[in-house]
Amino acid sequence: MSDVKEVLGSYSPDIIKTIEEELGVITPDNLQEASIYLTKAGGKMLRPALSLITAEAVGGQKENALKAGSAIELIHTFSLIHDDIMDQDDMRRGMPSVHKVWGDDVAILAGDTLFSKAFEIIINSNQELTSPAQINMALATVADACVKICEGQALDMGFEDRFDVTEDEYMEMIFKKTGALIAAATKVGAIMGGASDEVIDAMYEYGRLIGLAFQIQDDYLDIASDEETLGKPIGSDIGKGKMTIIAINGLSSAGEDTEKLLEILKDDNNSQDDIDLAIEILTKCGAIEYARNLALDSVEKAKQVLEILPDSSSKQVLADIADFVLERQS
Repeated sequence: MSDVKEVLGSYSPDIIKTIEEELGVITPDNLQEASIYLTKAGGKMLRPALSLITAEAVGGQKENALKAGSAIELIHTFSLIHDDIMDQDDMRRGMPSVHKVWGDDVAILAGDTLFSKAFEIIINSNQELTSPAQINMALATVADACVKICEGQALDMGFEDRFDVTEDEYMEMIFKKTGALIAAATKVGAIMGGASDEVIDAMYEYGRLIGLAFQIQDDYLDIASDEETLGKPIGSDIGKGKMTIIAINGLSSAGEDTEKLLEILKDDNNSQDDIDLAIEILTKCGAIEYARNLALDSVEKAKQVLEILPDSSSKQVLADIADFVLERQS
């Protein structure tokens, strides 16, 4: 298995250069700085790299998808800026959030600028490498993902103070909030790489599946990782009363411990002992293992989808990325 972080890193320079060129013309300076801030803060660049790798895997070149992949990263960054404002989160990627540095007003404008620039970048894709039809399909794909992200965020907000969230509701929410943009990344890569409709649909499904696994793994790590690796206290989702897939499954399978688990989830002032007890209950009833198996199943299905592609090093990287989603520890 290749070193996925190293492979992703090999695609980053071209993506970062493209983004910086596109954002370097923004005025005034404070808006430009706020817009480009998170790009310079690092990050795995998973989504745009997926676009480039998918373009190669379907028989195209990474250059075909460079603009569209960069646009995907701008949409992702836009969503992070707005999420941090809504959640009043002070830190992002180990640095103060955009709204903490420039204030809410400029942060909102920065997010809106990134959103708008994403579509402009796709429109300006290299006409020698891509056709107008491909550009139109890519635009439609990104627009659809943007709507789904907003729907997912609204669903997530609607789950607050609700303890009857079903698994189907949760899976819809995490697909829209997290999986849709990953699916869009692999789909635009296939579109710009010149794939058939059948392969384009398959690559969307691959992205959807690893997107689901990505969020479920986050739920799992909140309980199964350690504080130093995770960068936040273990069980923080429980402390916030968040209805993760683990909590949802636990409430339906904890038996005589259900009432106690629900009591802890509803309490805004849990001690660490309370959180530890909830983790003990969730472990005993198999909810944590259930979540892990659900993520594993999504990854296995994603790798099966890749069988539609001819064998290549890029296809193998896509399979490795699917595994990486579950191997990451933060």
